[in-house]
Amino acid sequence: MKENFRIAGLTAFALLIGTTAVHAQVGTLTGTRQIEDRIEDIEDDVQDDLEEAQDPSRFGNPEFRPGFSGSASLGYSGSDGNTEEQNLTIGARLRHAQGPYVQNLGVVLDYAESDGDSDQEDIFMVYEGNYYFNEQFYGFVLGRAEFNGLADDEDATGEIADVPLGERVKTDGFIGVGPGYRVINRADMTWRVQAGVGLSYLEFGDDRDESEVGYIASSRFFYRINENVFLTNDTDVLSSDEALRVNNDFGVNIKMTDAFSTRVSYLTDYNESRAIRTDNKLGVSLVYGF
Repeated sequence: MKENFRIAGLTAFALLIGTTAVHAQVGTLTGTRQIEDRIEDIEDDVQDDLEEAQDPSRFGNPEFRPGFSGSASLGYSGSDGNTEEQNLTIGARLRHAQGPYVQNLGVVLDYAESDGDSDQEDIFMVYEGNYYFNEQFYGFVLGRAEFNGLADDEDATGEIADVPLGERVKTDGFIGVGPGYRVINRADMTWRVQAGVGLSYLEFGDDRDESEVGYIASSRFFYRINENVFLTNDTDVLSSDEALRVNNDFGVNIKMTDAFSTRVSYLTDYNESRAIRTDNKLGVSLVYGF
């Protein structure tokens, strides 16, 4: 009897696994899985847009758990048959907080190959350190580095294949330091500014490199009109011998009901080195749950 029950249980389990596998396969063939994935992508994009208005340093110096903390993630996919492909993505976030000094490090690695040839070998890293002297005044260090492992490969495939070696960026780095100050810090309105000097470095696929001194300035403004409406205006300015670049993001968040929220944003990107110097983008994000 026990043996029969065991066999019956295994059979039921096998049927369950088989049903799940068939459902997944049919979902792929009929499009139900694709539509679910696409809806999730849209929801993620909208949620990201809404969360851009959130700033952990908006109302004061953020407090973090002392010591080290962080997270890491890994994604891999591979296929064979008509096309042999491999894709690997690794991401890690590390934070260290000790008293008034908080450091953050983020790293992303992307690798892809098709039919044995590498299509992507990218590494992206950002370091941010902040030292809070008091509630109003702080100092910051910001470092960024991007590496393209295919920039000097004459036989590289993919999108980079059509770009001449002299125009491929192999290494793109920047480091800057400076002070920051909270001009206004109220429950309904906050405004902080920071400025500094930095050094940028570029290395191209033909081993040519460039470096220059640049100046950076940023402003973060928040104003809550009432409990359901608030606006933000974030501005970043980078000035160097090459060009003056300005990025401004103005947004209004509106909570119409508990289930319905929206954000309207207007993004302006200015670069004096371009033929058309200014690009503008209007964005509207809506979230409705029922």
